[in-house]
Amino acid sequence: MDCVVDVPASLSSSVADPSILRNSDIREAHPCNMKEFKLYVGTNRAHMSEVLHAGLKNDSIPETFPIKHVNKAGICFPTQYIKIVPISAHGQSFHTSIWHVSMTGITEEMLVKTVADTTLLNKRLSKYRETSVLRHVLKHLRQRRLLTPYESIVSRSGFQLEHPLITKLHEAIVLQGDWQEAEHLVSFISKTDLFDSYLHGTQPYAVWKRLHGTDPDGDVPSPRGGHAMCIDPVNDMIYLFGGWDGQKSLDDFWVYDVKEDKWRVLSHSTSGEQNAPGARSCHKMVFDTKTGSIYLLGRLSDSDSVKAINGSGSLTPSQGNTGEASTPPTNAFCSEFYRYHTRGMDSGKWDFLSFDTASSGGPPLIFDHQMVMDCETQLLYVFGGRVVDGDWESVKYSGLYSYNIRLSKWRLLQHPDTTNPSQIIIPSRFGHSMVLEPSTRTLFIFAGQRDDKYLSDMYAYDIATNTATELYSNFSTAGGPDSCFTQRAVIDPSLREIYVLCGLTRSQQAGAVTTVASEAPNWMFTYDQRPGNWTQILPQPLCNASTGPSGHLQEREQLQVEEPLPRYAHQVVYNPNTRTLYMHGGNAGIVGEAMERGRGAAGGERQKEQRLDDLWQMRLIRAGSEEVIRRATYKIRQQQFREMCEDAAPIKALNFLQTEVSAVVDHSDPAETEVFRALLTHLLSPPAPLASPPPLPSSPYSHADVKSLPSKDGSPPRKRSRSDTPDIDGKWTDRLNECGGAHSMHTVDPHALREMEDPLERDMRDGAGPRAPRKLTGMRFSQRNDVFEGLLEFVSEGQKQPQGSLLDLIGVDEGGL
Repeated sequence: MDCVVDVPASLSSSVADPSILRNSDIREAHPCNMKEFKLYVGTNRAHMSEVLHAGLKNDSIPETFPIKHVNKAGICFPTQYIKIVPISAHGQSFHTSIWHVSMTGITEEMLVKTVADTTLLNKRLSKYRETSVLRHVLKHLRQRRLLTPYESIVSRSGFQLEHPLITKLHEAIVLQGDWQEAEHLVSFISKTDLFDSYLHGTQPYAVWKRLHGTDPDGDVPSPRGGHAMCIDPVNDMIYLFGGWDGQKSLDDFWVYDVKEDKWRVLSHSTSGEQNAPGARSCHKMVFDTKTGSIYLLGRLSDSDSVKAINGSGSLTPSQGNTGEASTPPTNAFCSEFYRYHTRGMDSGKWDFLSFDTASSGGPPLIFDHQMVMDCETQLLYVFGGRVVDGDWESVKYSGLYSYNIRLSKWRLLQHPDTTNPSQIIIPSRFGHSMVLEPSTRTLFIFAGQRDDKYLSDMYAYDIATNTATELYSNFSTAGGPDSCFTQRAVIDPSLREIYVLCGLTRSQQAGAVTTVASEAPNWMFTYDQRPGNWTQILPQPLCNASTGPSGHLQEREQLQVEEPLPRYAHQVVYNPNTRTLYMHGGNAGIVGEAMERGRGAAGGERQKEQRLDDLWQMRLIRAGSEEVIRRATYKIRQQQFREMCEDAAPIKALNFLQTEVSAVVDHSDPAETEVFRALLTHLLSPPAPLASPPPLPSSPYSHADVKSLPSKDGSPPRKRSRSDTPDIDGKWTDRLNECGGAHSMHTVDPHALREMEDPLERDMRDGAGPRAPRKLTGMRFSQRNDVFEGLLEFVSEGQKQPQGSLLDLIGVDEGGL
């Protein structure tokens, strides 16, 4: 469809048949292109859901946006109506216009029928909606103290609103006020997995430790950047090869034994060994856990007549470092491919797999690329990198390749120069990051440099379908780091997290300078839900062990924190078995600048770039279950204290505040201490008056409707069509009774509902004997319910009542759903 829509209008359309919409393509450059827009879909024009909030670039490059077509329960939902809502245009003086929109999805009748039935609703989707509505109804009834209908629905349907332990917690806190039992339940729940989701989502802190191990001679790898590392996670061995020391490329080969904290040199110079690689930098290595083999690809060597650009360890032409030979050797631009054996009969030997991978369908000679290994399928994946062909005036990039180890065969998956309007092509780049998610066989590719621009985009590439999805066009605006280059990333598939150590960064502002990331160098990306979530990894906080919060700070005993210098062109590896990250070397930039950043560089004079030889390990710490228990206990004891102020002697309440409540307060947290101090005001406040019984709601059979009620003597009611009783002044009137027509809807006061004790509560109190809890007022019921719902913050989704309110489903003007 082609049309022009002016703000604040929206563009609505429909498809001929129910479909599953998966992509939306908006293209054609124009000065009044949309800058920001929202997309809504649905099977009913009156009820449409937002599935996309994105923006267009103001250029002629076609843009394709993935559309959310699966809900949180993993259910595909059919779509018949689509609405595009423009929010803003690129030019302030232009109205927003939509020139071209194309959509792709699934329209095949047999496939869509598996999603949509004759009523356009999938049976599974219908069950999901029925379940969601019922859960909201049960939550609403319990919040309003309508416990009898709540229990009736639960018993009849056999449906559980939440985990049984959470139901017991509600009973202990809200209905019984049994604080000791509530605290016991919280402690018991912490031993299950109900708090795991919350603990996993808490703020991560980086705990760094420098490793000082050496070889038997007291040596370690010399300072360098642009080297390559890989890890054997089974044996905890880290392999390091090559790099650039600021003067020359290196060809030494080392291994570090993590358990022994010792380095061992495997070769001082591999150039002199048979089938081994020569000196190089900006290459990549991966480790195959199945065979114990190391694969090495790419290089930038001294013979390439290049210099460092952008301080990356990457090299470009330079008159000051031109080749020692006027005519380069014949293999100067050949992409050699190597394998090193760490196990078996060939342990310690190199294999020269290919003289030039480009001649067999693989990538050309490249540097600053990325390479990952799928050990289960025995496939290598290589993406990006800058091509080395001697023509430094023309910048070329490599595409996405796979290498089948069993078949020794390369395959081009995405060409670097291809544009396809119907398919997302990941822009090629160098100095980027790429990690493999093995369970879903997904490649995450992000950041890096293309031409003179630092990138902040992120893509997910599905290996099985050979399709790419843009997760972020600019993750900096989504809470992520600035656009970065030579950053390093590792992945923990079990936690579904990617850890990013920034290198060189450049903000999106005009005239922004390139700097070493020092303010926010470490980030974490969680991808359990698309598109994912960025979180800054904070340094281990300073605090005293005696006054610091418990849980994630229990490991803290010193006030001095070890931290590595900010750097770039460094290397990192990760052991998912021990959840430990290792970082080595890199370029810290100008030493004087490092000292100005407060990092204590030796000497005050500005010197050349400082390359590093330090080895660090990093572990992330988060709040533990003890921290959740403490915070939950604090919430419970706050309410217990408030009720003691009303029911017990002031001195007893004060003693409880100073001992029991204070014991679970994090006094180093300003927010918690402020709440703690505010609790004292409850002692000074007059006790809340006992609420009088609320007036019973008026009978629906009132006034003229009394005609429908039988009389006391059983005689039928007298029928009348107009009022024949005196009005309020005692005068007779022939006016029609206003209540005698349509029956008016009676309103419900939620506060009045909460004041009324439910019969279930009376039965519970009668059966408790002398220890029966006192009758609850509506205010106290609401307070206890707020405490209970506050504790649900720690409970995983699906194990607790749903978020939101049933009232949110009622439209203001509709008077109904």
